[in-house]
Order: sequence, then structure tokens, then C-alpha cells
Amino acid sequence: MNVERISSKKVVVLVEPAGPMNIGLVARSCANFDVAELRLVAPRCNPTEPDALKMAVRGKSLLKKAAEFSTLIDAVADCRGVIATCGRIDHGEIPLEKPEEALPWLLSISGSDPIALVFGREDRGLTNDELLHAQKVITLHSSPEYPSLNLSHAVAVVLHEINRIQSKKNRFPDGYQSGNEPCLPVELDDCMDDAKRLLLDVGFLLEHTANARMTKLRGLLQRASIRSQEVALIRGMLRQIRWAINSHHS
Repeated sequence: MNVERISSKKVVVLVEPAGPMNIGLVARSCANFDVAELRLVAPRCNPTEPDALKMAVRGKSLLKKAAEFSTLIDAVADCRGVIATCGRIDHGEIPLEKPEEALPWLLSISGSDPIALVFGREDRGLTNDELLHAQKVITLHSSPEYPSLNLSHAVAVVLHEINRIQSKKNRFPDGYQSGNEPCLPVELDDCMDDAKRLLLDVGFLLEHTANARMTKLRGLLQRASIRSQEVALIRGMLRQIRWAINSHHS
């Protein structure tokens, strides 16, 4: 038996958008597909200049209310689920998923916290570090010879796919339980900081390789959609280990 459930509100996040017409077109697509909020990370143009407003059409109100953030982690700090997009070939070891595989997972997250779709710069997309702020990374079905889409086109394609999935009456498989939602990005960030400090102190990490090894660990936890209570468990373990080390040396 399947259960019907209402998904969290959707937000679209653009990282360092440079083209006002692109931003306007994205706002229009957001209005077309019932996106609750548009967020901009360090925009490289004025998002409400005439060209942007002209292209937004009925998305003008979303555009005018768009919140601006200095970093991506700030923009998604309150988002329970985050999917990022990638059209680059050189994405390292970060696994890329198809939209039809990853988007149903995002829509399965319910509750009052938003869910986010993150899109990168027009000229170079998202960095690998930025991709690691998402639990899942998707790539669109485009030509392997030229996989990168125009920003506004990519947003429209992803939102259309979400709308298509939602039109199937928001039905998801059995086994979903409230409380299984992924942790917030800031919770995982704090946990990774704690772990890095401890692992450096005990000699498991070295300064020159610490970031690379922690990146692998973060990617593993993100792909596992680690939950808030699981992050709390790990941080409790880290605190106890730290206490034990300090007690032994006192």
C-alpha cells in the first residue's frame, strides 16, 4: 500500500548568477511550477534591474522578494533536503544521479523545513565543495559532447520533472516515517568540524591531507542522507572520546 503525503515547500537557489535576464526567466519558471521562494547567493548583477523584471512576467513578486546570501551554506541552512545540479565532467568522485532517481527522494521529505534545488554559475556551475552541501547531485539528460545547459533552461527542466512526479498524486512507497528526514546542512557542517579537530589531535589526519579526507567522509554521510539524531549520536561519541583523551592525560 502506498501513502499520500504533502511535500515541503520548494526553494530554488542560484549561486552567483550573472545574467539579469536569466534570473528573470528563472523567477518566471518558479512561478510556473509553484516554487515558494527564490534565493540568490552573491549575485553578480542587480536581480531587479529592468531586463530581469521584464523576463520574470508573473514571477516578478518572487524576484522582488528573493533573499540574498553571501555563501551557499547560509542559503540552504534551513533546508532539510538539498539537491544540486552538475553539468561538468570534472566533478571528482561525487556520484551523479538521474533526475527521475533523485527527485522522488527529495519530494518524499515532509515537514515545515524547505527543500532546495541548487543551480550554479552560468559559466562554470558549482564547485565540488559546493556540491558536497547537497545530499544528492543530479545531471540532466543532455549530449555528452555538450552537457551544460543555459541556467534558466536547466531550472525549467528540473522544475518540470518535479511537477511531473508530483502529478502522480504525491504517492510514495511504504516504509517512510516522519523523523527519517535528513539533517540540516549546518548540523553536518558542525559535526564535520568537530570530527576534523579530534582526528587531527589524535594523528589520524594530517594537516596537508585533512581537507581531502574529510571531503570523502562528508560525501559518504551525505549520500547516506544522515539524520539529525544520527549526527547527534556521532557528536556524542566525539565528545566522549575527547573527554577520555583529556582524562587520560590529566
